[in-house]
Amino acid sequence: MTKRLIRSLATGALLAGMTLAAPAFAAIATGTSAPAFDAQASQAGKSFSYSLAEALKKGPVIVYFFPSAYTGGCDIEAHAFATEAAKFTAAGATIIGVSADSIQRLNSFSADPNYCAGKFPVASDPDGKIAASFDLKMSAAEPQAKDVRGDVIDHGFISRTTFVIGKDGKVAAVFSSEADHLHPQDHVSKSLAIVQQMQSPKAP
Repeated sequence: MTKRLIRSLATGALLAGMTLAAPAFAAIATGTSAPAFDAQASQAGKSFSYSLAEALKKGPVIVYFFPSAYTGGCDIEAHAFATEAAKFTAAGATIIGVSADSIQRLNSFSADPNYCAGKFPVASDPDGKIAASFDLKMSAAEPQAKDVRGDVIDHGFISRTTFVIGKDGKVAAVFSSEADHLHPQDHVSKSLAIVQQMQSPKAP
């Protein structure tokens, strides 16, 4: 077993333990107008200013919150979103990942060919303000937590939660690993199915 895999499993176990110790899950409900936010984001290693309002002018947006770059489940989820990115584009939807990672960590993560691979942006929410606007809580940083590269994770964790937001700005669906017991890849497949359904003509 490689050192990288051991670190990944250890970090995953740590995050799982934190989830079990966390308070009951809460998030804004479907049908609610999604809170607009602007954030520093990164795509393909380049930082820029992201606006949810601007993104919604183009179509539905998947806003997915994740605990930390370079950790087991988050790496799987980012890779899955990158792999299916063309299908989201074909459905007229865009993706934005949000975590408490610094923009420096996200610059690396967003360009990493094993994870985001430059296919979609990830935004930095170091104070958890964006998460709070979606009624999500951020846990305190854990000094012993390290990522798969062996680097210390110096920020809090936002629970893995995905919001599918329609072009009208309202939340069409919300699901979380904590409340719905979803595998990271399930967030991707469920989101894709919803935006594809949005695109399909409604039967008379």
